[in-house]
Amino acid sequence: MPPELLRTFFPTADGEIPSQFSLLTKGNDWQTMLQPKKTAAINSAAQQIINCPYQGITKRVFLQARVPELLGLHLSSILVDQSELQPSPGLKPETITRIYHAREVLLCRLENPPSLLELAQLVGVSDRTLKRGFRQLFNTTVFGYLTDKRMQQAEQLLRGSHLTVAEVANLVGYAHLGHFAAAFKHKFGITPSECLSGKKSLTGL
Repeated sequence: MPPELLRTFFPTADGEIPSQFSLLTKGNDWQTMLQPKKTAAINSAAQQIINCPYQGITKRVFLQARVPELLGLHLSSILVDQSELQPSPGLKPETITRIYHAREVLLCRLENPPSLLELAQLVGVSDRTLKRGFRQLFNTTVFGYLTDKRMQQAEQLLRGSHLTVAEVANLVGYAHLGHFAAAFKHKFGITPSECLSGKKSLTGL
């Protein structure tokens, strides 16, 4: 990926590429072989892309959400391998790797995520360590991170597909429409129906 393209994905305040990604911005005359670990989360994300169940614009929206996710999973693996993660007080490097793995699991299972205890057991840490690690590394709770990513996907689906609010709620893992609407409004300041109506209004212009 050319540096100028990578810069558009992860710009800093001055528009430059974050220092953690400097190993990815070599010139054409200097290349680095990178072999990130193929984690279960990476394999799952790839399979979701390959076996996309949608068609037309819905498929396009789905893929536009999944491809950056896959890129992020690979970058996370590369950064761990290159020891680029900043040390966090009270967290060992191995624990940091496990917390990032937990994040990968959540990203790949937004519709049907494991419980906090199941997630902790899956990555090999205690639930207390998992909660503390998310706070330190991502500045949010496990549930907060999950909700934020669900809302981002829901907003993309509402604006870029022909799905109903109920269908979108189901796709991002909400069985109760009221809970979905409340979380969406908390995140974006408007209800899912208003988001959908706004899209329709713009389409009719």
